[in-house]
Amino acid sequence: MNKTTLPGTPGTDSTQETHQHPRFFSPGQMVVNIIVCVLGAIIGMELITRVGITPNTSIIGALIAILLSYIPLQLFRRYRSLERQTLVQTTISGATFSAANGLLLPLAIPFLMGESQMLVPMLIGASLAVITDASILYFSFDSKVFSARAAWPPGLATAEALKAAAQKGHSALLLLVGMIGGGVGKAFGIPAEMFGIAWIANVFAMCALALGLIIRGYSESLFGFDISAAYIPHGIMIGAGLIALLQILRVMYLERRQGEHDTSPQRPTRSALQLRRAMISGLTAYLIVALILALGTGIYTGMSLGMLIGWLVFAAMAAMASELIVGIAAMHSGWFPSFATALIFLVIGMLIGFPTTALGVLVAFTVATGPAFADMAYDLKAGWVIRGEGSDRDYEVDGRRQQYFAELFSFGVAIVIVAFAFNAYFAADLVPPVARVYVATIDAGASAEIAKQLAIWASVGAVVQAVGGMSRQIGVLLATGLLITSPLAGIVIYIALIIRWLVVKRFGDNGSQKLYILGAGFITGSALYSFFSSTLKLGSK
Repeated sequence: MNKTTLPGTPGTDSTQETHQHPRFFSPGQMVVNIIVCVLGAIIGMELITRVGITPNTSIIGALIAILLSYIPLQLFRRYRSLERQTLVQTTISGATFSAANGLLLPLAIPFLMGESQMLVPMLIGASLAVITDASILYFSFDSKVFSARAAWPPGLATAEALKAAAQKGHSALLLLVGMIGGGVGKAFGIPAEMFGIAWIANVFAMCALALGLIIRGYSESLFGFDISAAYIPHGIMIGAGLIALLQILRVMYLERRQGEHDTSPQRPTRSALQLRRAMISGLTAYLIVALILALGTGIYTGMSLGMLIGWLVFAAMAAMASELIVGIAAMHSGWFPSFATALIFLVIGMLIGFPTTALGVLVAFTVATGPAFADMAYDLKAGWVIRGEGSDRDYEVDGRRQQYFAELFSFGVAIVIVAFAFNAYFAADLVPPVARVYVATIDAGASAEIAKQLAIWASVGAVVQAVGGMSRQIGVLLATGLLITSPLAGIVIYIALIIRWLVVKRFGDNGSQKLYILGAGFITGSALYSFFSSTLKLGSK
């Protein structure tokens, strides 16, 4: 087995590792691994509490990896290898999103509800949920459902940034132009990353996302009322999400019936059987975590045995459905509505009639799943591109395994950091703003009218998703757009798609490839501008 390298890349290992991918747990780099994990966890907690967002973690990880490769010391020469840079990128990315979205955000919900005794059990439950979420992704990535060849735009942008920094040349110049465009556009309030995403992702999915964004942004002007207040986007996402889950089950069933006879070099590395095992094992793990949360937080005391069983099943199903919906949206668009998806399951839980504290634990559990699935998928996509896009299956699988180890290690460090830090953050009233929305929703309660609206619009979402099919995911992407207030992003997408059509018509595949690189630059520049502008805001507070 030969090592997959990039032609002309100075960033290959000088040790001639021809038979295996660089090891994450090699003694020489563990100190660096720990340092970047701590740095990532702190960045994540600071940004989500003080600014309310966590910029693209894959791109930020790539920046740190590139900087390490430029340090003129013997210790850092190993980081000239793109594969090692990918491991560093994965490590800091995992620590950032797990500390922020996967741990601190779920902890803030019981804190705001005045249930401080739930914080330690919630930390344990959220930690297990993040690990389960990432493990399901690892065992389902590069299957027919979550294909490595799908867009995953931030992941592709990360890989292009790493390659350009190593190779230089025309591609690097094109990437730099895109980065400048993305940064300048972002500085003027234009969601410039949408140019890049629209040049990379599925055209049908992008059209649906843009339509949703525009309708949501101008709903009051078009219809005379806010469609979000009427729970229309939520209903559409419920219907589209249910059909998407059925489509996933259908893909697994059909592949199993057809057998594993595909011997093409582009066949997925994960079979339908492996995907099914990942889903069943994940759902079982979520049931166990839900039980641990129910017992640890004490919410079982406020429910009958029947309601407790119902809560356990619903919580596990919500966690699984949330991550799959988020994964589908992230795969096609680079955006994932994890906040809105968790809110949907919270509202359904309210309509079912679960007690207030049980609802708080439910939404905290659900929100811990999803972000890890999407963000880790971007990391695996970046690694897949760096390793030669699956040209050497054994090398690809080995490299992906090392990235999985990097993610798990970063989660462990993030858990320790959050465990020591969350009391200080909460004592200073530093909580993720979105946590206040969840608690306010619980306090407001639900009604029969909301249930009616959800049911009506769920049928619409189901039809749209069924018509679009598994490959296009227009129902989920339409709902994603409807859940986000950014009409300008929708307009940018349509402009970008027109440019894409003109370029491909004039220059063919060569033009399409250059748009990929330019688009990766736009995504990278936008992400870096968001990160540094957010960091500067921290310094002013």
